[in-house]
Order: sequence, then C-alpha cells, then structure tokens
Amino acid sequence: MKFKDMPYARVDFEQVKEELKQLMEALKAAKDGEEQFEIHKKFYKLNDRVQTQVTLCSIRHTLDTTDAFYEEEQNYYDRQVPEYSQLCVDYQKLLFESPYRKTLEEKIGEVAFKNMEIAMKSVSPEIIPLMQEENELTTEYEKLLASAKIDWEGETLNLSLLTPYLKNKDKDIRRKAAEKQDAFFLSISDKLDELYDKLVKNRTMQAKKLGFDTYTPLGYLRMQRNCYGREEIENLRKQVKEVWVPFAESIFQKRKERLGLSELSYSDELVFGPQGNPQPEGTPEEILAAGQKMYEELSAETKEFFDFMMENELLDVFGRKTKAVGGYMTYLPDYKAPFIFANFNGTSGDVDVMTHECGHAFQGYLAAQDPIREHADIGMETAEIHSMSMEFFTEPWYHLFFGEKTTEDYTKMHLEDAIIFVPYGCMVDEFQHVVYDNPDMTPEERKQAWKKLEQEYKPHLNYQGLEFFEKGCFWQKQHHIYSYPLYYIDYVIAQLCAFEYKVWMDKDRKEAWKSYLKLCTMSASKFHTELLEEAGLETPFKDGVIGKIVENLKGIF
Repeated sequence: MKFKDMPYARVDFEQVKEELKQLMEALKAAKDGEEQFEIHKKFYKLNDRVQTQVTLCSIRHTLDTTDAFYEEEQNYYDRQVPEYSQLCVDYQKLLFESPYRKTLEEKIGEVAFKNMEIAMKSVSPEIIPLMQEENELTTEYEKLLASAKIDWEGETLNLSLLTPYLKNKDKDIRRKAAEKQDAFFLSISDKLDELYDKLVKNRTMQAKKLGFDTYTPLGYLRMQRNCYGREEIENLRKQVKEVWVPFAESIFQKRKERLGLSELSYSDELVFGPQGNPQPEGTPEEILAAGQKMYEELSAETKEFFDFMMENELLDVFGRKTKAVGGYMTYLPDYKAPFIFANFNGTSGDVDVMTHECGHAFQGYLAAQDPIREHADIGMETAEIHSMSMEFFTEPWYHLFFGEKTTEDYTKMHLEDAIIFVPYGCMVDEFQHVVYDNPDMTPEERKQAWKKLEQEYKPHLNYQGLEFFEKGCFWQKQHHIYSYPLYYIDYVIAQLCAFEYKVWMDKDRKEAWKSYLKLCTMSASKFHTELLEEAGLETPFKDGVIGKIVENLKGIF
C-alpha cells in the first residue's frame, strides 16, 4: 500500500489496555508454553497495530511540523505512550516469570528475555509523568530547531536548506552561512539552556526513583546495552584518543593543504577541496532513479527491496520549509514497510541518504520476514552497522550520482568524513557521561566541559569568532544529545565495524557481502558481540582492534 493511502486512526489506549489485560489473564491460565506462545502471537498483532498508528503520526508530523492535526496527535502520544510502554513491560514480566519459560526461550530466544529484564528495570508506574514530560521537552526542542527562519538574500531558509551554503566552495559564502547559523542558535541560546537543564534534571529524577544514583546506568538500559557496559565504552574512547585522534588530525591537515589555507577554521573543515564538495548531478527525482538502478544491480535482495520502496512511495526526501530537520528510517509493522525521511538539499548528503538510510531500510525489509518480533528489536550499535556498511558496499555505483569527473573525489571525501567522525562521536558520548554523572552542573559548566573535550578530540578546531560555538555550545545543535541520550557512541561502534567491512570488501567483495547479508538477517537473534563473531568481524571494544583498523585504512590512502 502506498504511504499516502495508509489510514490513520488515533489509538484508543483504554481499549488497548483492556485487550492487554485479557492477554495477560490468558497467559496466566495457559497450560503450557505452546499455548502461551500462541497468546504471545496475539500480542504481536496488538502491538504492531499500536506501533503502526503511532509511527504514522510521527512521520506525518515531521513531514509538516505546522500541521495542527498531527501536532495534536503527537502531543497525545507523548502523553500516552509512556503508560502504554509500562503496560507492555507488565505483560513481558509474565513471560519472564513464566513456568514455561524454557519453551518460550526456545521460541523467541535468550536475547529477548535479557531485553525484557532490562525493560523491567527501566520503567515503573511511578515515573510515567516524568517520561511524559521528557517526551514533551524533546518535542519542544525538535520544534525549536525546525522553527529556524534564516534570511538568505531575500529567501527564507531552515537549517537543512542552509546546509549547501555551509559547504559552498566559496570561502566567503561558507563563512557567511556559518555566521547565519551561529546567529540563529545564539538567538535561542537561553531556551536551549533551559530545555537541556530540565531534561537533565528530569532524567536524573527518573533514575533516582528507579534506584540509580545517576541517569547514566539507566541510560545504558534504555539503549538496551545487553552484553557490554561502561567499562568497554570507556576503553573504546581511550583507544580512540590514543590512535584515532592523530589519524583524524592528519585528515584535517590534508584538507587544509588541499584548500591552500594557513589555518583550517570550523567553516572550512567540512569542505573537501578548492572546488568544494562533490555535488550529485541531476534532480532529486533523478537521484532516486539512480538509487533504483544501483540497488537493482547490487543484488537480487536489494532490487526487490528498493522496488518495494518506490512502488509504495516510502521515501519522502524532498526538502520543504515546514519539514523537520535531519533524516531517519522508521518502520510500519502492519505493512512490513520501512519508511525513509530526508531533506534533499543538492549536496552529497542526498547520496548519503540513498546509501545510509537505505541500509537501515534494507535490513528492516529483510527482518520483516522473521515472524519472531523480538528479533527485530536490534540494538542501535548493530543497526548502524547495516547503514554505515551499505555506504561502502555501494561504492561501485557512486558514478551514477556524480558522473566520472567527481566520483573519485566523493569516494575519498566519504571515507575521510567517516574517519573524522569517530573522534567527534566519542566526544559527544564522553560529554554526556560528564553531564549525567554531574547533574547539578550549571549551563556554563557544561559548556566549559565541552570546550575541554574539543581540545582533546579535535585539537585543530578554530571557530574564528563565531560567538555561540566559541562559548562551548556546539553540542546544542546535536539533537541526539537532547532527544536520544547516550545514543551517539553507537554510531562510533558501528562505523568502526563498517571500516572492517570496507577493508574486507576491498579484498574479497563476495565474501564480505555474504557476511553482511548474514548479519542483516540475524537481526537481534543473538547478542551484539555474538553477531559480530558470527559475521566474522572483530569487536572494537577489544584492545588493539582500533589500532589495526587505523593501519588498514592508512594503506588505502
């Protein structure tokens, strides 16, 4: 079914609550594990129905943040979903404590039960009002960023539409765009401080009510980290500081030399060379058509997937002034349909959507064939491997978007961008640990903490008088920090695994793709570290692995 034809109806949570209670009573009365599993399949259908409508609302709200109907519906779900989540946990508790658990584990897997245990530690009826408030605060933050109206030579731009000017080949235009961006964030700085202060205090209070000293351990549970913890992540960041930061700084040095600059400023560092960044050729429609050809030729599985996406109009990628910023992939379970949201703006980022978000969507499409819903409940550190690796697997088709002249530059730029991301991703993660370990920090103390981390992870950084950013506020434009706490390190873990695939595919593309398909189809049937081992990848938590990746990548340059 085409996305536009998918019917929306507000979820009646009172009715859902009654249906859940009936399922819970049936579970208690069941005579064996087989009977309980049949009841659990009814829960799948109920939850799919709820999630489909909630997701339809969320998508349509982000497609037009000025749509009053879907704004009100989103507000409704911000209030109702936390309570529904608690009810689902109550249901899962019956499965977790079932006398027939052995049979159920054989059906849905050990990972599912570990995730249930995590979920039970993560919520309680007592914190539902706080979770509702948290949802409202993050929605307010997203709306605040989407409200940007930046004057550009008589045209009004939002943050997404300003991006091409931030990466323009003309240094003066880049600088002007950076100043416009800086001025916008400066104009809302007090509100940004207020919102984040409320979020930190809210999340800390949730944690304390659940028996934690700080939000950090609760945040780990919310991110469903079921086979590694803080020690492993701290060791990863330590290795990045030791071996990756110098490597990334050498990439920034290359850019400075290519640009012919004596000093690399913030407004220059995302530009590949004097001709600017490679730009895709053709209209947005032609980029989609090129994507269809790419996936048709990549494999039979990707052809089937992308044909389905196009036929059912499951990509909304055209930039509009009232759309939310950013991009994402989500999933509509009733239709077994992934959905991709993006803001094409004429930059190479448009191609990144066709590779990154389609990597997520491809895995979601494959996972839809698995009747065990828990297997689709993937940790984000695994989910991002699917997307970031797809960016590399599609390299042979980059010419469809850029033409021969700029394909080589884009390939190099894409690899460089991935390399220089790693320290930044670790910086975002370490910053959040500092904040949640010290929830009473003032806004100014948080900004000073960020500035200190910038010196450690990006020592070359120079904002050259951009007031908002020089104050230590850059993190306030990173919406994950507000909306998805402790998420960002998952990108780093996945990027490092994707580099392993990059090195592997350059040596043996057929075997690397075979491994990638296996990883996608395994979904969350095993723990993250087990999935890597099954796929033939090394975990970046292990000492020496990050150094090995650096050495392999240096060989490409």
